[in-house]
Amino acid sequence: MRPEEAFGKVLRELRRKRGLSQEKLALEADLDRTFISLLERGLRQPSFSTILEISKILGVPAAHLVELAEAEMKKAP
Repeated sequence: MRPEEAFGKVLRELRRKRGLSQEKLALEADLDRTFISLLERGLRQPSFSTILEISKILGVPAAHLVELAEAEMKKAP
């Protein structure tokens, strides 16, 4: 699994767990909803500042997002 796919999977799971729509997350992060969709599908890579902003909104440390993505990559064949 590519890093951007792993990050996207983690992002989608955390966003849903928090009960946020892509639109709501994008609005709070001052991003476009389509960019959130592209991130979740592994078609774009987030910048460091985007990771920081998204993690703040999701209520998790940025390092935790990265750790979860790394763990996801290790699970994949």
